Amino acid sequence: MSKIWIFDLDDTLHDASAHIFPVMNRAMTQYIMDELALDESEAHKLRQHYWRVYGATLKGLMRHHGVDPYHFLGETHKLIKLPEMVLQTKRLRHMLQTLHGRKVIFTNAPRGYTLRVLDLLGIGDCFELVFSVESTKFHAKPSVRGFQMLLKTLKTQPSDCVMLEDNLPALMTAKRLGMQTIWITKKLQKPNFVDFRLSSVLALTHLKL
Repeated sequence: MSKIWIFDLDDTLHDASAHIFPVMNRAMTQYIMDELALDESEAHKLRQHYWRVYGATLKGLMRHHGVDPYHFLGETHKLIKLPEMVLQTKRLRHMLQTLHGRKVIFTNAPRGYTLRVLDLLGIGDCFELVFSVESTKFHAKPSVRGFQMLLKTLKTQPSDCVMLEDNLPALMTAKRLGMQTIWITKKLQKPNFVDFRLSSVLALTHLKL
C-alpha cells in the first residue's frame, strides 16, 4: 500500500508567518470588531481565545455568534497583494515530485486562498486533493470530524497516512487516529505524539520512512 502524505499549507509548505498571517490576523480582528461591535482589544482577545479553545477562530464565531463562515472567510482572505506576500521555497517542487506515494493538502484555510498559494508556489499539480475548511463542513483541525471526512474521501486507513503540520493539536489528533506525525518547526523539543521533527519540509527528502 502506498503512503499518503497529508500536508498542511500555511507554515508547513511555505512561511505564512512572515507576511500573510499578520495581515490576516488584523483582518480577522477587524471583522470581529465590525460584526460584534467590539473595540480592537476586545476583538483581539476574543479571536485568540477561540483559536486556543477550538483551534480555529471561525469555529468559535460560528458556535457562539452565528457568523456565516463563507462571509468570514471571504472577508478575511482577500489578500490582494498575495503574490508579493508568498515566500518562494527553492527545491519545494522537486522534493514533492520525488516523494513516492499519494499527496494531499489538508488545511484550515479556505479553498480559494489555498489554490492561489499553491499556484504561486508552482506546486498545485503535485497534489491529488485539496481538502480545505469547506471540505470539512467547517470542522477545522484539530477536530477529529474533519480528519474522518478526509479519510473517508481518500478511502484509506490512518495507518497509511503521514501528517506534516506545524500545529501540535492537529498532530495530536492525527496520532490518536493512528497516523505517523511530522512536526515542521524550528523548536528543538518534541512531544511524544510527534514521530519526527523537521526544521523545514525540504528535509523530508532525508527522512527514511
